[in-house]
Amino acid sequence: MLSLVIPCFNEARNLPLLLERCSALAAQADVEVIIVDNGSSDGTPAVLEEALSRHPGCRSVRVDINQGYGFGILSGLRAAQGDLLAWTHADLQTDPLDLLSGLRLFAAHGPGIFVKGQRRGRPFKDVVFTVGMSAFETLLLRERLWDINAQPTMFSRAFFETWQNPPHDFSLDLYAYYQARRAGLPVHRFPVVFGERAHGVSHWNVDLRSKWKFIKRTVDFSFELKGRLSQ
Repeated sequence: MLSLVIPCFNEARNLPLLLERCSALAAQADVEVIIVDNGSSDGTPAVLEEALSRHPGCRSVRVDINQGYGFGILSGLRAAQGDLLAWTHADLQTDPLDLLSGLRLFAAHGPGIFVKGQRRGRPFKDVVFTVGMSAFETLLLRERLWDINAQPTMFSRAFFETWQNPPHDFSLDLYAYYQARRAGLPVHRFPVVFGERAHGVSHWNVDLRSKWKFIKRTVDFSFELKGRLSQ
């Protein structure tokens, strides 16, 4: 019924705990979990090869060369078999078991909705950043967009099949949310606890320079989206 895609880039230390949580998810619902090794250069391939046999309902897809966060997710979505599709992060700042709350929303409202988590417990400076980006995107694109990068993100296969030229970077979160708004899909949010990473550091939210690169890429893509509307 549901395929959950989790892109991993150099997350070898997080994988054992992540797979445990994903096995618990697959055991409670008709779910497959697709771990995308998104061009990792650490021990991720070896960890997956050794561990996946112990976790029914979990499998992997390999991207040989990292081409972006969004590219990894899209690779997993194209390999998925579920009627409902979803993605979340591998760093365990959000729990894969959050998907169960999302499934309850689909059970209540049917497949023609778009579901996202809404983060709780984040540092104040990150909340301020999110408020600013949400206000900018809402004003520019004239669709109400809030906490755009929150996970999980869940939707039907039919909606995914309407996508055209989705981005290969972190802008994929914006693209999917915006397309759902434009398509008139009811958007349902549910609270998720946003905690600390189990291991390692963020691949983008490291310092002001990395955050500025994220902002620039997102703003550039936002104007590209706005340009598509005028064509």
